Amino acid sequence: MWFWGFLFCCDLMTPVLMIVAGRMMWKHCPKDVNGVLGYRTKRSMKNRDTWKFAHEYCGKLWWFIGWVSFVLSVLIQIPFCHSNENVISIMGVTLCSVQCILLVGTIFLTERALKKKFDENGRRRDCSSDGEE
Repeated sequence: MWFWGFLFCCDLMTPVLMIVAGRMMWKHCPKDVNGVLGYRTKRSMKNRDTWKFAHEYCGKLWWFIGWVSFVLSVLIQIPFCHSNENVISIMGVTLCSVQCILLVGTIFLTERALKKKFDENGRRRDCSSDGEE
């Protein structure tokens, strides 16, 4: 039972991190574009506008996926409470792997949203198709 409890806590660390960091990115984006803290990709660091958009978009994704992942992780782990250590290990590693894939997948979604919203120079794409303002 102790092993299950240990893996239960370990497997909830990624969703909790996503919830907390997502909320921070979404609501408290770093003020200046920097190479140390925040969502740092070539596209997101073009200017302040791309920086803020990337943090809000990725933060909302992390927050939402973190909550869904948290609930599903708890529900998936409960039935394994009295299983043997091998089964618990396989379940724990599988769950952690899926969580990591979801975490990395948000990068691709955020980059796609940035590409759709901004041109290669970091300027917002025109929302109207005919170019009138």
